[in-house]
Formats: sequence, structure tokens, C-alpha cells
Amino acid sequence: MARIVVLGAGVSGHTAAMHLRRSLSKSQHEVIVISPSQEWNWIPSNVWVGTGKMEREKVVFPLVPIYRRLGIVFHQALATTLYPEGVDGDTRPHVEFLYTSDQDKGKVARIPYDFLINCTGPKLNFSATPGLGPDVGHSYSVCTSRHAEEAGQVFLNLIEEMKAGAKKRIVVGTGHGTCTCQGAAFEYCFNVENDLTQAGVRDQAEVIYLTNEEKLGDFGVGGMEFKQTGYATNSQMWTESIFKERGVKSITGAAVKEVRAGELTFENLDGEEHNLRFDYAMLLPPFSGVGLAAKNAQGEDITDTIFAPSGFMKVDADYSPKPYEEWRAADWPETYQSPAYPNLFAAGIAFAPPHAISKPHKTKNGTMIAPAPPRTGMPSGTIGKEVAMSIVDLLKDPNAKLRKASLGVLGAACVASTGTGLTQGTAAAMVMYPIVPDTTVYPDGGRNAKHTRGEIGLFGHWTKLMLHFMFIYKAKALPFWWLIPE
Repeated sequence: MARIVVLGAGVSGHTAAMHLRRSLSKSQHEVIVISPSQEWNWIPSNVWVGTGKMEREKVVFPLVPIYRRLGIVFHQALATTLYPEGVDGDTRPHVEFLYTSDQDKGKVARIPYDFLINCTGPKLNFSATPGLGPDVGHSYSVCTSRHAEEAGQVFLNLIEEMKAGAKKRIVVGTGHGTCTCQGAAFEYCFNVENDLTQAGVRDQAEVIYLTNEEKLGDFGVGGMEFKQTGYATNSQMWTESIFKERGVKSITGAAVKEVRAGELTFENLDGEEHNLRFDYAMLLPPFSGVGLAAKNAQGEDITDTIFAPSGFMKVDADYSPKPYEEWRAADWPETYQSPAYPNLFAAGIAFAPPHAISKPHKTKNGTMIAPAPPRTGMPSGTIGKEVAMSIVDLLKDPNAKLRKASLGVLGAACVASTGTGLTQGTAAAMVMYPIVPDTTVYPDGGRNAKHTRGEIGLFGHWTKLMLHFMFIYKAKALPFWWLIPE
């Protein structure tokens, strides 16, 4: 009998757990999920919660009934330490965790494992920028359903103030020079703009998009060359046209240094600092690892062996330092297996990327302005499934080859909402192939021009809405859920 432990129950962790349980005998193998939250959240729809257009309850559901039905053991707890060589004389690998449920809160436990998949996702590192964030800072977020719900309530109140004649400046974007998920900020920005228009107060608001991207349309993937309605264009021109059409101002190449009540300070690529006043700000935080530690059989700290300085787990990637011009798609991991301990894997945001995709910049003041590579959504689900199936294969044959899911080979589709409504809603649909550009295969831009494209329109909104219902159906493990692709 084998015990497989999955840390985290987001897109990658939940997907991995479901595929493991479906593929392995319940009488022979045990699947355990450890996650600090007992809710599953379809994060892409948080943008609608964050504008008050969707209730929080429609983007979350409890995991316990799902796991009970599937036969997955669930611990509502925060994983804290890995013991990949065993602990206290027990040579089996162990993971230590701290319960977060009301019933057992604060209780520490350890369990042994045969395989472990780290799907812990990111720590929302609001503290990287003084004053950033909704809890102790002066900005809002849509990274969690609770954050989005609060942001939505405040935004709706803002609209009421504008209906009474007030004028407002709204700033949406990234709250640090190394943020990722610019696509989420883009979505939120244009949903805000759309909702202001629908409320009849667009003329009362100045909407500003503040981003660490060097150019609009970079999205942390270095931009894209693609075809739109049969014509060749690029994501910069395509994105700039949307900003111009909607009357949204933009500030690019910006690293937010501090957020104060009603004002923030940012540094640009030239190293100049500027202050920007606002009445409402939704700024995404940078990500870091969740802070998992690791110890060897002697109790000595080996965290640096398993994890990168960022806190994300090192896998089968090339982490050797190189100039930006020498980075290659081949540097990216394929199997997501730890080179130090072969029964350890990482999926989704939890693995350490070998390098950025967009060109990083350091200002004359030493400030890094470098969009981090996105690893959310479709890639997270795909990697979670393939890692799970690699373990299934190994349990059947210890010499089986691991399955591969390199971002240098995988494509991805992103449907970014730019306004809701069954007859008037729109979304920007983008497809890139591959995610990490590979100039050795595609010399002209690094991506397949035929399969990399962008369109915007009502159909995109219908697609976004369809994905909302389809993936919540899948995540609830309802009949034939496995037929829905990652």
C-alpha cells in the first residue's frame, strides 16, 4: 500500500488528488490532501466578485463532502516541515503540519508518505511593499474570494458616491516590481471600466492601469506575435487599442514602493519616483513560497536543498545563472520531480521557475522591475494531472518514465473578462503556443504563429462564463468530470 500526500487544494492540488483517487485502488493506496482552507475557489471568477457582479458563494464550495465521497482523506491544516529522510528514528519520509480548523486549531501532527506533491501555491506577499493589501494596508485585492468580496463592496459604494456627483480616481494594477498575474489586473481594470459605464458614471472616474510590464500586452510572457481576424499583429498593439477605445490611462514599467492612505509612490524604469493619488486602488501582490522548511534525518536544516531562495520548490529545471539572452525554453522543468528526493514533486505555482520570460530590468537605484512568469490556471491543472499520473505509473512499474508537461511545449488559453453581460459583455481571448517562447523551434518570435492569436468580443464573455460553470462542475467531481480537459 502506498500513501500519496498532496499539499494544497487549489487548481493543481485538487486536480492531482482527484486523478490519483480515480486511478488508484482505494483498498491498496491512500490519497491524503492537506490544505489550510476547507474551501475550493474558482479564482478566475474572483474578478466578478471584486466588482460586486457575482456573490462570493458562487465561486467557492466546501471540499470535505467532495473528498468524503471520493474517498480522499482531508486535513484542514498548514504544512510546515518536510522530513524527506525520516524523523525520530522512523526512516519513512514525513510531513509535519499545523491544524487550522476550529476543532483542532493549533494542533501539530506528522504523517509518513510514499510520495508527496507540493501544490501549496503562493504566499500573497503583501509585506513586500509597505502599505500594500487589504488587511493592514491601503489597497484592495481579488486574489482570494474574501478579498474580492471586500473589494466588491467598496467598489459598489464608490459608484454610489459618483452617482451623487463625486469624481474619483481608480488605480488598478501590480503592487510591486516583481509581480505576476498581470492578466488578472487587466481583467479587473476593464470590468471596473465597464461597470462604471453601465452605472452611468464613467465620466466621473479616471481609471489608471499601473503595471510592472515594460509595455502593455507583455503579461509576464514577453508579449506575443499573433493573428487577429487574419492580420498579423502583436499583443502590445492589440492591448493598446483596447486601452485607447475604453479611455483607460496606463503607467508601465512601474514598481510600487509604498502605499499610503489615498496615495502611492512608484519608481519607473529610469529610476524616477512619482506619487500617484487615488480614491480606490486594487493592486496585486508579488508571490513567494509559503515558507515550507525541510530537515534531514539528523534534524539539520536542508531547506536550501529542496527550495529556491524564493521559497518555491526546485525541480528538474536548469537553475544555473545566465544572462537573459541565454535563457532557453529547455531550461524549464518537464517532470516536476525534485532532483534531491525522487518521491517529491511540485505542481502549479509551487515549483520554482528557472528564470523570467519577460526581460527583467534593474533601475539605477537597484530596484528590480521584472514581471514573474505566470503559472496559474490551465498550466497548473495540466501539471497537476501529469504529476499525479506519473506517480500512478510508478506505482504500477517503478521503472516507468515520468510524464512530461514543460511550459516550453505546452500551450495555454487565457480568457480575460472585459465586462459582464449576456448581450453586452466582452472578453479578450488569447491563445499562446508554447507558453515559454522557443526560438530553436519557432525562430520568428519563439511561438507558433498559427496557434497564437487574440480576439475580443461577446463570444469571449460567453466562453468565460461557460468555463466558470464547467470547471466548478469538474472540481465538484460530478459525473464524467474527467472528460473535461485541464
